[in-house]
Amino acid sequence: MDGTIVDSSDYHRIAWRETLRNHGAELTEENFRYAFGRRNDENIRKFIDEHLSQQEIDSIGKEKEITFRNLIKDSIKPFPGAIELIKSLAEAGFQQAIVSSAPIENIRLITKVLGIKSYFKLVISGDDVTKGKPHPQAFLLAAGKLGIEPKNCVVMEDAITGVTAAKAGGMHCIAVTNTDHKDRLSPADIVTDSLEKITTKTIEKLLE
Repeated sequence: MDGTIVDSSDYHRIAWRETLRNHGAELTEENFRYAFGRRNDENIRKFIDEHLSQQEIDSIGKEKEITFRNLIKDSIKPFPGAIELIKSLAEAGFQQAIVSSAPIENIRLITKVLGIKSYFKLVISGDDVTKGKPHPQAFLLAAGKLGIEPKNCVVMEDAITGVTAAKAGGMHCIAVTNTDHKDRLSPADIVTDSLEKITTKTIEKLLE
């Protein structure tokens, strides 16, 4: 969702920077790139202290996400082609799911603001899994709930962690270079610079 459907990178950067400073740490560009697609608990242990208690981690993660939601609620925008592709896939009869490392509150806010909630049959958030990307657990959970074999799934991702998770789960993957370089995303079946270039025919061809 983040980095694929919505242009939220700058808001996450600000939220992480403010939160980390409140806890005596600084956000580096390397750490910010590491965070793409990963769960907050993993990021917080890396950025602040791996020995923090789960209660402290949960509190810091909540703080960061509240800051993020306050930043985006009146200004979030979709990437070019994202909404159009979601609608065209729905019209063609494809089942769609959001599988994100984000908290469910973020997903609900973004889908509501963009008016796309009804197009998704299923939502898997970071709260639904015990292992974050690049582990395929979230994608496999979604496929199982939808009753679809992994080989018949196409994942759209913007980060190498997500691409790795999709391929590890035996799924096809389209990567869009919204937040990462083309060469890093090369394990995907298709790498594109915009979802405007992806159509229902693209998906159908991958699944042949």
